[in-house]
Amino acid sequence: SPKMDLLHSNGVLIIQHLQRDYRAYQDFLNFMSHVGDPRNIFSIYFPLWFQLNQVVGTKMIWVAVIGDWFNLIFKWILFGHRPYWWVQETMIYPNQSSPCLEQFPITCETGPGSPSGHAMGSSCVWYVMVTAALSYTVRWKDKSAVTLHRLTWSFLWSVFWIIQIIVCISRVFIATHFPHQVILGVFAGILVAEAFEHTPAIQTASLRMYIKTNLFLFIFALGFYLVLKLLDIDLLWSVPKAKKWCANPDWINIDTTPFAGLVRNLGALFGLGLGINSEMFITSCKGKNSCKVSFRVLCIAASLAMLQLYNFIKIPTHTEYLFYILSFCKSAAMPLTVVALVPYCVHSLMRTTEKKLN
Repeated sequence: SPKMDLLHSNGVLIIQHLQRDYRAYQDFLNFMSHVGDPRNIFSIYFPLWFQLNQVVGTKMIWVAVIGDWFNLIFKWILFGHRPYWWVQETMIYPNQSSPCLEQFPITCETGPGSPSGHAMGSSCVWYVMVTAALSYTVRWKDKSAVTLHRLTWSFLWSVFWIIQIIVCISRVFIATHFPHQVILGVFAGILVAEAFEHTPAIQTASLRMYIKTNLFLFIFALGFYLVLKLLDIDLLWSVPKAKKWCANPDWINIDTTPFAGLVRNLGALFGLGLGINSEMFITSCKGKNSCKVSFRVLCIAASLAMLQLYNFIKIPTHTEYLFYILSFCKSAAMPLTVVALVPYCVHSLMRTTEKKLN
């Protein structure tokens, strides 16, 4: 439509401005784009927070998974273009003189562009972390503590918005999103995170509930895709565009396709449910060692180290269905490692050490 074309063309001007005037900050902006990557929630933020506060860690996974699922559905509904291919196909520029937008190795995402998954995931997880941190200070009652709480509130929310703004700028800078797409992503992420502030049932969810939730999310998304496909609406329309207009074919990654994100998130949620409802979790994280600082520090260090090793596991991409199955298994293994395997090993090690000392 003319209004969307105007919005997109104004967005292209902003991207050109950023790529021209912020060239010196290119490495920093690329780094901040990685900071906003939803996959960091499972490999960095979750291991840290779960060992510090299991309620916050559990909420973080739920928020990340449900938020990314909504992001997928919104992308399929809104049919948002990405700048790096839109400028090549639009007819609004005279004499076919389309603007030149620089691409980077992280530019060529294959899913639709609206809303931004990085912006949505970043606002989701940082909203959870900030509200969790403030929940500790809100209990302070004396006058000086109230003043400190207000200062802490202002500081943490300022950090929150600074991070979101930089992540949004980074996504626009690399020409993978228009400005309105990242703004929509930020506020959609906040809404999802706020909804889970009032959903305490997730803390006591059984493995059956995790499985039911997984099945619902998968069946709904797959059903939505198949119904629209029967109506001759291709929800994977963005993949050929990405492959056609990406400056380097090697930058195209199957891991950025819509179904890859869905499978990755379902695996993470299943792994969390499996871990929390396991005997290893009950023995270690509910035992006497769970209150010790040394236990939590060791769990954090071991979890982060183990998850970094998972990054070296390269899933074969030559067969799409095999990729999805292995991606689900790898994603499930990550929270299972953090929640059950690592704490149980640390608990066993500490118990053995205590026996030797006695």
